[in-house]
Amino acid sequence: MDFLKRLFGGGGGSGERDNAMYFYVRPRGCDEVVRMRVDRHNDISLADDMKTYYLRKLVRGQKCFNTVEVELFFDSNRNLADNKIQGGELVKREDYEAWVASQSGE
Repeated sequence: MDFLKRLFGGGGGSGERDNAMYFYVRPRGCDEVVRMRVDRHNDISLADDMKTYYLRKLVRGQKCFNTVEVELFFDSNRNLADNKIQGGELVKREDYEAWVASQSGE
């Protein structure tokens, strides 16, 4: 049973550092802001130049069904270098927090 807990992440925290970055996306024509998690080690792929990294995700919220295509480009150290967004825009964490706070009254 312990094997299954370790395999599927059950049974409490492992103390490992979260290797994730978070981006906040607002779909075009919507008020909703979606938090997108990117794991630096599992989500991004080596780019064609074999030196840098790339990620493409389609993002859709729970209340707004407009899809946003997010393309992120990373340097050789897996730090964000550039982005290309279609169907929406990247916004700040504060925008996400404000949107979440506005939903608590519904």
